[in-house]
Amino acid sequence: MKLVTSLSFQGQCRAAFDFYAEVLGGKVIAAFPYGEGPPDMPVDPKYKDWLMHCWLEVGDQALMGADMAPEFAPNIDKPKNGFDVTYHTDDADEARRVFDALSAGGKVTMPFAETFWSPGYGGLIDQFGIPWMVNTNPGPNWKPAPAG
Repeated sequence: MKLVTSLSFQGQCRAAFDFYAEVLGGKVIAAFPYGEGPPDMPVDPKYKDWLMHCWLEVGDQALMGADMAPEFAPNIDKPKNGFDVTYHTDDADEARRVFDALSAGGKVTMPFAETFWSPGYGGLIDQFGIPWMVNTNPGPNWKPAPAG
């Protein structure tokens, strides 16, 4: 079994997934535009290059995505809320690299830093409007730095 988050965009799905593949070291293995759907599927010409299905594999994990027109997703233009895509690693330097790359052109909501639960954690909204959390898993002997 696998739980996969599906992300919705307005014409940026291909660019977002190419960006995520580069940052996370994954591979886009499916990207189907609406214009290549079944011949009897009505498609507004302005959406023919938008993706109806995209799949990114990163190791044994995956993200799914699609471009959604406002007539099918009335809140698509509103800020994303109620979820974050999360990235976890044992390597604080790798977590920092991913955080910095994902936050480029976006908005940092919590700067990357040590917390009481992690040697490195940060939150952001990427350039595509997707919220992320980047977390470093603490090792068995890790202790947070003393306050003050």
